[in-house]
Amino acid sequence: MQGKRILLVVGGGIAAFKTPELIRLLRKEGVAVTPVLTRAGAQFVTPLTLSALANAPCHTDLFDLTREAEMGHIQLSRAADLVVVAPATADLMAKMANGFADDLGSTLLMATDKRVLIAPAMNVRMWDHPATQRNRDTLVEDGVLFVGPDEGDMACGEWGEGRMAEPEAIVEAIRGALAQTLPSLTGEAPLRLPPEAVIVPPAPPQPLRGRHVIVTSGPTHEPIDPVRYIANRSSGAQGAAIATALRDLGAKVSFVTGPATVPPPARVEVIRVETAQQMKDAVETALPADAAVMAAAVADWRVTNAADHKMKKDGSGNPPALEMVENPDILAWIGHDERRPRLVVGFAAETDDVVAHATAKRLRKGCDWIVANDVSPETGIMGGAQNAVTLITDEGAETWPRLPKDEVARRLAQRIAQALEDAPR
Repeated sequence: MQGKRILLVVGGGIAAFKTPELIRLLRKEGVAVTPVLTRAGAQFVTPLTLSALANAPCHTDLFDLTREAEMGHIQLSRAADLVVVAPATADLMAKMANGFADDLGSTLLMATDKRVLIAPAMNVRMWDHPATQRNRDTLVEDGVLFVGPDEGDMACGEWGEGRMAEPEAIVEAIRGALAQTLPSLTGEAPLRLPPEAVIVPPAPPQPLRGRHVIVTSGPTHEPIDPVRYIANRSSGAQGAAIATALRDLGAKVSFVTGPATVPPPARVEVIRVETAQQMKDAVETALPADAAVMAAAVADWRVTNAADHKMKKDGSGNPPALEMVENPDILAWIGHDERRPRLVVGFAAETDDVVAHATAKRLRKGCDWIVANDVSPETGIMGGAQNAVTLITDEGAETWPRLPKDEVARRLAQRIAQALEDAPR
């Protein structure tokens, strides 16, 4: 793409935060980028940012008299090899489909004789709305190329189709669009592209569609009195990432979570609990399932004589005597229960002899796999953003490199999908 020229129209959506990275990647490929920022887009990214990254002026105003004396918007719209709209909001798509030209961005899109590639970005309900789908069909008929939208979590907290494609995917779509030997829009009739010319990413594979997986996550809180409890430093980040990865592979996920510091993923069944006994009851209610991933850091002990009022010092200097009893062993229970899922995955957080202790735990608990990790304070893993795990199965121990927790989750989800591949649904 060395030496190619892109006119980039930036629409007004939260996805505009990805546009600076898109410009950086294009510049790295030797592409000259001329940014055009809509008024709404300027609410999310500044002209200075786009101009600095593009090493070119960022255009914002249709009525720039100096340039308009030379019909600057016409020159801008035709000087590029390709016009790209990222993000393309529902409003911008509606303007393009219906011929509105009331600002610089929409005027350029009306005046251009070059191909146009758009990366839609909007709420899933807006994307699914019949009006947006009609506009999309019209734009396809008019020869507009599409990349995305993708499916996933959104800034509004919902989940579904409507996320703007990632900058790397947009760059590849631009590469493909520039490689097409199609004529420009120069005739009286608009250019009509065959359906196969429209760039739409393939739907991601969903090997776990029709499967039900239970995931436990986070710590448990075992009360001492109404204001104090026994807990651990688990953030719940790894469990949430696993639930997300399984969901993305098509599984129905029952997510049983203690009081974690990270929010639960969208589009899963969220079951909130506090104590170990509540977690066991929730898992039992969620059965049957094809697989269970027991990632929660469950407290081993609970207080049997928890007070119903705040415990206070009595002046004696003696601490209160707390009577402790062992909590239910949820992993051992589900590993030996008659309703046992086909695949049971446990977690072993250890501080020494990690593989030896985890291997013994796998046999003792009756689970198929154990995901073991070293949570010694110096590792920073407990509550951190990365994890270093060893997957222990009946075939032995497989050590993975230190990875972000979402990547650990994706690898584990893929292995679960492979393990369930031949099982009846």
